[in-house]
Amino acid sequence: MSGLSTHVLDAVTGKPAAGIRVALFRATDGEIAAADTNTDGRVPELLPGPIDAGNYRLSFDTGSYFETLGTETFYPEVSISFVVDDPDAHYHVPLLLSPFAYSTYRGS
Repeated sequence: MSGLSTHVLDAVTGKPAAGIRVALFRATDGEIAAADTNTDGRVPELLPGPIDAGNYRLSFDTGSYFETLGTETFYPEVSISFVVDDPDAHYHVPLLLSPFAYSTYRGS
């Protein structure tokens, strides 16, 4: 299985963060894909199939998410840059989110 997926967990509520707009950018091409997280906080196939080697960035519209909750946030957007070195691999980039902190890792 190759391609790119992501998911967002709201660390304050301990629940998936649904409805967050996620955009994928490639350094050489600009925005190449976008989707909203589903009710499980996931975008299971933001970019299905092989993903070309190169530098990429995921942008999460966290400001709109927290606005709908009526919650102040320090991070209106979270951007995660990463490198694809194996086009045949699957890349999963999770985001653990709270209004004043976030973390990420390369998932499986």
